[in-house]
Amino acid sequence: MTTAPPRDLDERLLDTRKRFEEDVDLWLASSGGPGGAHLVPLSFLWDGTAFLVSTPRASATGRNLLADGRVRLGIGPTRDLVMVDGTAEPVELAGLPPGTGETFAAKTGFDPRDLDAYQYFLIRPQRVQAWREANELRGRDLMRDGRWLA
Repeated sequence: MTTAPPRDLDERLLDTRKRFEEDVDLWLASSGGPGGAHLVPLSFLWDGTAFLVSTPRASATGRNLLADGRVRLGIGPTRDLVMVDGTAEPVELAGLPPGTGETFAAKTGFDPRDLDAYQYFLIRPQRVQAWREANELRGRDLMRDGRWLA
């Protein structure tokens, strides 16, 4: 446990945006399909406004996202966590901006473009929270209703 003082909003926003740009993996929780809730690790690309992930369409996660786009993402370790509630929408390869497939593959080390069974999903955050320890629970909201608080 740390006794570091809680970060202010500006510092948390800076740390969170850095994590979005530099981290490669996240935990994605979905529900909505007949299989119920499902949690998987996925690689991601952050474009400054949304997360791009890819998973097989027929997987529990793929089916859940196609049935109900609500997701919760966990990024970072337990004691430096960013939680994101968002909505996912399917995106076809042809619908990605030019160069995005290449950028995704370069960042994540995984290229789903040649895998017919895979589907891209664009996840738009609606709520973002960040905290390290109990002393940061107050003030953990960084985004509400899709708008950054700063």
